[in-house]
Amino acid sequence: MFIVIIRTIILYTLVVFVMRLMGKRQIGELQPYELAITIMLSDLASLPMQDTRLPLILGIIPIITLLISETIVSEVQLKSPLARKIIDGKPCILIEEGKINAKVLKNQRINLDDLMESIRLSGYFNVQDIQFAILENNGKISIFPKDANSPVTKKDLKLQPSPEQTIPIILVVEGKINHNGLKKLNQTEKWLHKYLKSSGVKEISDLYIALINSNGKLYYETNRKGNIKEGSF
Repeated sequence: MFIVIIRTIILYTLVVFVMRLMGKRQIGELQPYELAITIMLSDLASLPMQDTRLPLILGIIPIITLLISETIVSEVQLKSPLARKIIDGKPCILIEEGKINAKVLKNQRINLDDLMESIRLSGYFNVQDIQFAILENNGKISIFPKDANSPVTKKDLKLQPSPEQTIPIILVVEGKINHNGLKKLNQTEKWLHKYLKSSGVKEISDLYIALINSNGKLYYETNRKGNIKEGSF
């Protein structure tokens, strides 16, 4: 039993490591060859887990081989548009200027119900409202409405755009200073103490979280429930 646990932990760690090296795509965004590799990885890892008579190396070597193969294929795709077209295929136009391309639907084995569902999920009901519907390489359908049906933007209304937002920077978590956050701001602990004190915070240990939000303002919560405050940075 102990041997099975150890083998499982080793193979699990290896598969997670390999998947991490393969990139950050979500399952729904995998290309066909990536999905095939993912399925094969799970099968290769499960065999040595279930059968302790098989040497562990028989599971490790194929997994590493698949990682190398995927890396080579990815590099070839990056450098060769032709290879990318052969391996991934190319996007297909399902609707153009409000007209359904029946031939492409048939070739891609997509029925009208699936197409209409994608249109409804995008917030539209009628095919004639759609300028383009494109089947992407990852299987998703991109919907582009006609100009008359596009959402109104601030530019259309000639409104002043809001200031560009930034990624929030965490300064304190559960009473502990986040030094990486200070580094991003090019500031010191002394500055943080002084800054928080001017905002009404007496002790950093009293804070549950403190951060500079996407609008450039200080936001913090204390350990006391309901004590939330936002101020200028």
